[in-house]
Amino acid sequence: MKIILPFFYFLIIFNPFRSEGRMFNDKKPFPQHAAYTKGTIKPNHKTQAQLDADVIFVYQRWKKNYLTEDIGEKGQYYIKYQQSGAVTCSEAHGYGMVTLAYMAGADSKARDYFDGMFHFFKAHPSNGNSKLMNWQQAIKDGKVVSVGRSCATDGDMDIAYALLLADKQWGSSGKINYKAEAISIINALKASIIHAKYKTLKMGDWAGEEGSRSTDGTRPSDFMFQHIKSYKKFTGDEVWDTVIQNSYGIVNHIFNKFSSQTGLLPDFAEYKSGNFIPAVGKLLEAPTDGCYSYNAARTPWRLATDYLTTGNTTLKNQLTTLNSWIRNETSDDPGRIRSGYQLDGKMMDGRNYQDLTYQSPFMVSAMIDSKNQQWLNKLWDNAVKNNKSYFGDSITMLCMITASGNWWLP
Repeated sequence: MKIILPFFYFLIIFNPFRSEGRMFNDKKPFPQHAAYTKGTIKPNHKTQAQLDADVIFVYQRWKKNYLTEDIGEKGQYYIKYQQSGAVTCSEAHGYGMVTLAYMAGADSKARDYFDGMFHFFKAHPSNGNSKLMNWQQAIKDGKVVSVGRSCATDGDMDIAYALLLADKQWGSSGKINYKAEAISIINALKASIIHAKYKTLKMGDWAGEEGSRSTDGTRPSDFMFQHIKSYKKFTGDEVWDTVIQNSYGIVNHIFNKFSSQTGLLPDFAEYKSGNFIPAVGKLLEAPTDGCYSYNAARTPWRLATDYLTTGNTTLKNQLTTLNSWIRNETSDDPGRIRSGYQLDGKMMDGRNYQDLTYQSPFMVSAMIDSKNQQWLNKLWDNAVKNNKSYFGDSITMLCMITASGNWWLP
């Protein structure tokens, strides 16, 4: 019986980019399997080669749909998040740069694209801190121009982390000193987005006038603990340890007081009476800012990655509760995950639809316990077969890199 393997499985087994990795100066070419915390799991209904092939398949789909060359500056690239009006933002830029740094070796042009994205980043500085990125860009008069005025914390956090990955992937002795550029952004983040009094993450460099609800507020989906630990590793600055501990405290306070039965976190949290609590009404974006919506949907991935890669158990109870709740809520069917919940688990009004933004991050949180094995396998297959929009597809790309075991640390 003759067995015919799909092209992408062939690519993993006989990957020409892997054998020529040093020719492209890739020091950690994809696939690059990391050792995660003991007792954690990966999808087991496919071989490792098949998982890696799925990642490459989704990467090629994502790249085709969203990686875009600047029409006015050849050689500069961005991630297109909508067709007209504003076409990209710093959040998208961070997702793209992290993805390209991890996928080098599966794409011989990954470094060229990465460098092009870096130059786009430099060309669109924030008015608040020129070392950070203006949060939104649009096409006007045939050119891509910034239309925002300030930075958004999550985008620059990912961009800094991507540059740390690039230093390990390609070294910093070429045209771009990736390590130095990363440290420059990390120091800018310290100056502009760490709250002077609370030592927590603010939502952008626009929050300079501390003392109001919004400028003191924080966004739990920015709690990229594993990123922040890398910032401390590369800079030696102990302020990042303080930010980590305070952010752990925010998650557990909200979990214990507001979502002990679900583990859900809110889009935004505000400071009140000595603690951070879910936003009451509109804090930054909408009256639903205290719900589990499009920002908080990333937290199962962001928080669980810390446990997978560093073994820190501070948030394991919250993640365990979250996994148990979503499995019971959906009867282990990814298609029944809805697109927004109140912290008590009730679906938000008008959110009875499916979106990878909400589905794929649960794939990463499921990895913390072998009891979630079949659930994880279903979430993996759901991620491979579906694609619809920039946000969900980009998050899915990063979640699949993680769930396949390829999220190595810089």
